[in-house]
Amino acid sequence: MKSFISEVLGKLRTPDQNISELVIILPSKRAGAYLLKELAAIIDETIFAPTIYSIEEFTEVISNLQGIDNTVTLFEFYNVYKELTPVEEQETFETFVTWAQSLIHDFNEIDRYLINHKPFFDYLSGIQDIKHWYLQQEKTELIEKYLAFWKRLPEYYESLSGSLLEKQQGYQGLIYRKASENIEEYSANITSKHVFIGFNALNASEQHIIQFMLEKGHAEVFWDLDGYFYHDPAHGASLFLRQYLENWKFYQENSRPEFSNKYSEEKEIKLIGVPKNIGQAKYLGEIITELTSEELENTAIVLGEEDLLLPVLNSLPAHINDLNVTMGFPVDNAPVSSLFENIFQIHISGGKDYYYKDILGIINHPALFEIISNDADRLIRKINKDNLVYLRPEEILAAFTDENRRIADLCFKPKNDSVTRFSEDVQELIQILKTQLEAKDDTLSLEFLYHFYLLFNKLETLNEKFRHIKTIKSLYDFYKEMVSTETLDFQGRPFKGLQLMGMLESRALDFETVIITSLNEGTLPAGKSDNSFIPYDLKQEYKLPTYREKDAVYTYHFYRLLQRAKKVFLLYNTEADGLNSGEKSRFITQLEIESFPSHHISQHLVSPMVPVSEKKLREVEKTPQMMERIRNLAGSGFSPSALTTYMRNPLDFYHQYVLGVRDQEEVEETVAFNTLGTVVHNALENLYKPLESELLSLELILKFKKQANDQIAREFAANYSKAPLDKGRNLLIFEVAKRYMRNFLNFEIKRLESGTDIQILQIEKDLKVLLPMDELSFPVYLRGKVDRVEKANGVTRIVDYKTGKVESKDLIVKDWNEITKDYDKFAKSFQVLTYATLISLEKDLKFPAEAGIISFKNLRSGFLKFQLKTDKKPDSLIKEETLENFQKELKKLIMEICNPEIPFIEKEIKSHYGSF
Repeated sequence: MKSFISEVLGKLRTPDQNISELVIILPSKRAGAYLLKELAAIIDETIFAPTIYSIEEFTEVISNLQGIDNTVTLFEFYNVYKELTPVEEQETFETFVTWAQSLIHDFNEIDRYLINHKPFFDYLSGIQDIKHWYLQQEKTELIEKYLAFWKRLPEYYESLSGSLLEKQQGYQGLIYRKASENIEEYSANITSKHVFIGFNALNASEQHIIQFMLEKGHAEVFWDLDGYFYHDPAHGASLFLRQYLENWKFYQENSRPEFSNKYSEEKEIKLIGVPKNIGQAKYLGEIITELTSEELENTAIVLGEEDLLLPVLNSLPAHINDLNVTMGFPVDNAPVSSLFENIFQIHISGGKDYYYKDILGIINHPALFEIISNDADRLIRKINKDNLVYLRPEEILAAFTDENRRIADLCFKPKNDSVTRFSEDVQELIQILKTQLEAKDDTLSLEFLYHFYLLFNKLETLNEKFRHIKTIKSLYDFYKEMVSTETLDFQGRPFKGLQLMGMLESRALDFETVIITSLNEGTLPAGKSDNSFIPYDLKQEYKLPTYREKDAVYTYHFYRLLQRAKKVFLLYNTEADGLNSGEKSRFITQLEIESFPSHHISQHLVSPMVPVSEKKLREVEKTPQMMERIRNLAGSGFSPSALTTYMRNPLDFYHQYVLGVRDQEEVEETVAFNTLGTVVHNALENLYKPLESELLSLELILKFKKQANDQIAREFAANYSKAPLDKGRNLLIFEVAKRYMRNFLNFEIKRLESGTDIQILQIEKDLKVLLPMDELSFPVYLRGKVDRVEKANGVTRIVDYKTGKVESKDLIVKDWNEITKDYDKFAKSFQVLTYATLISLEKDLKFPAEAGIISFKNLRSGFLKFQLKTDKKPDSLIKEETLENFQKELKKLIMEICNPEIPFIEKEIKSHYGSF
């Protein structure tokens, strides 16, 4: 395959043309590098290289202006804005930035397309005036200010342009306008021939420059377009070129260029639908694997979405030794980026306290943790132990030793919203990290850190010069803006091996094998985007580019890549993750409709091979060591919760009670259900414990009602956090706990008023009793803590409190054989009967008795009694026979746990229950 650049060089290399004296202008720097490579391949003798510019560099040369980036332009614009806007109407820099970005973009467009700004802005102001027309003669103050803003736009534009021109600087559009004004002077002073190669969509400035030089005989233009597209007046790929050839005076007086017919040659085109972006990256790796080493030397991967860069790099096969990546690695994805992000978050929150996750994000960050590991571990333990959701800066700093105190000060000491202090502290922190990374010889991390050093330096320099950034929040907004565009260049061999690039970087380049990803509507082409104050009809009137022209640009780039290619792989996402993402690009549909006989198009739908794995319930055989642990458990006592855990899932019992694996201690940001249960249980214990063996009275309950709120607050401080529960969901849960207490005490009052005699026998008593089991060679104990035992009208009643919702159906048993088999149906009955067994074996239970639950979410149902429902009517009284039947099933369950031949077999869990 002969590339377009190679074809052009062949035409330029004539006996009467000295290539070294040419000035060659291309769409991009990358195309210039390729031109030098192609030139070296076709010449035999040593020559001086021609002068090569990208179009941006060329306009800077003509205009004699130095280009400035968008950030500097914003700072300069704010200076102008403050000079021209009355003080009472001036907005802060943070607010200004939100609309100034769009306005600078519009200034760029106006300049690049050489539009006379005064009538244009008058037109725009008139449109806004009409929009806010209404019958009342007087306009509101808000409308008056709004319209005054639009009338000031010409002043803003003129002052910004004038201010920059005085400093010999310019944003891109201003440079283009100035270049088009200077082209006559520039053209008069040159002797070298200028060659423009590979251009397509030209703005008015570029058109004026090229036309002027063509007419003066100082330039030659080489267009890269296939004849098929040019001769099809409806094809978007030739939209711009047809206009130039028809409207430019030079082509009206001279012959038009001839176009190649490469597009109609033999091509193998595969249209491949893959679910998800990550699926495209993985499948791309498979495509690369199938290519030969010769094919890889002339293969380009063109990413429709730059976000795919990292997944694609991770998906490339191991045998790829030569790879050139032109896109750059986003610095925002660097590991150290999250450290600065968290430091910003801590200092822009504005509160006196810092959120624990932001603190953990800093002290756990790999870049810092190696230096402060001991102090960090100590602080993490304190946060988890005391359940600290928010910490004061003094608390954090106190956790650090003198050795690491400076690092703690840099990260956590309040900056009092001082931008200068924040910047200085971050720069000092970067120096500390640099020393650490140099000691480890971590060159990649040092490179990332250096980019952040440059970025913060630039922000500091800008702020020292302009003094517009007043708050850390404003600094953060600019930091995010800059870090999102900053990239770290990959090192590679530019012309050897596989090429990985974005769509715009492929301009003027040709490859035999082309792989394009993300060919979906909204990506390729990009579709409508409205980052402009200029309405669509005004853009059309002044021939400014709209989304239609932008679509035509993508159409040209897409088809130009296909022109000389022999193998083409077009990948698109088949999943509808968001708007338009599931619809394949119109480019694919167009290819299918055009269907050249020489184009061998095949369609493929690819999906990952997901092996169907039959879910097998796990089994754990009991070893002698496990049996020893079970004997120890039996000796210390099986609790009702341990036994019901085994009922629910023996594997959970194995993990929690045999292995001793517990949930990791973490900060409980929102009060958990089990914490709420503990708080209410403890508060009731504090109130009722002194009343053991006493009769309840109305006076006592009314006294409890006055103490209830203080008890709840005290228990939350002890079991959750000492910090006040004064906001968010925790405040709601705090109020729920108080209501639970209030409702329960009202329930007690109703019982007493109805004539029930209530005597408190036991409150939260710890019990441990021997369960006679002759079948085992070791003793088995039961243990538990019964919430409350009372006598109600002479009948002993065992009460278990539940802050969750329980209904009477949860306490019904029909068949004793089922009570240990179905956790969902019988766990509550099992629990209360185990408590009854504990008290009975302690010889402290008088029959008949009752056992049941008081559910704080279902207090209307009162005391929910255990009921045995056989053929007879339900029986809620517990007799000796009841417990004998239950204990038979209980012993069977314990025998199963203690039997070394029966493994722990996983059960399918139907429901999830809290442990309260």
